[in-house]
Amino acid sequence: MEFIDEKIEQYVYEHTQDEGELLTRLQKETYKSLEYPQMVSGRTVGRFLKLQAQLLGARRILEVGTFSGYSALSMAEGLPEDGRLFTCDEDPPAIAVAKRYFAESPHGHKITLLEGKALDSIAGLHETFDMAFIDADKVNYLNYFNAILPIMRTGGLIVVDNVLWSGRVLDPKDESDHAIHNFNETVCRDKRVEVLMLAVRDGLYCLRKK
Repeated sequence: MEFIDEKIEQYVYEHTQDEGELLTRLQKETYKSLEYPQMVSGRTVGRFLKLQAQLLGARRILEVGTFSGYSALSMAEGLPEDGRLFTCDEDPPAIAVAKRYFAESPHGHKITLLEGKALDSIAGLHETFDMAFIDADKVNYLNYFNAILPIMRTGGLIVVDNVLWSGRVLDPKDESDHAIHNFNETVCRDKRVEVLMLAVRDGLYCLRKK
């Protein structure tokens, strides 16, 4: 994710609201203890997700890809006290970190962590969602989108991370490159959603269900 000028990234970071002590500590632990720590959402994406939840008046959120729990906790802040967030992951070390921080956070009681294959977890849900966040294995992005869209309410928002994939979508070579590029090409033509791609961090796709 080094294709955006580092000074611009730092400027954006400094002019975005602080995420608070717990999330700052979580990000530091993520970098110390987990493989691929750059997958943590971080301040800019985290505050964006919280803001979207608030603007939507979201009460039910679905996340695919918990990792260390930073994005789930960010979105949970934007939920009312009786709101619910379901988050899916199958990586035990990351799940262990997330659970500890969920337990410590005043918003952790809003979060249900679904362990196992995300597509299986999604198939077992009987909720209608206001918002979803996809940030997991890239080869399944289209599968996640197609599984989630039917359980989104009209006007609901799906946010998808890493859609610029460090710029590799311009010249895809490996499986993940091609998967992200194919996802982007497919959803931008999908008549069921309104689409907006943002060059925020590693690229965010905002998909509003019609």
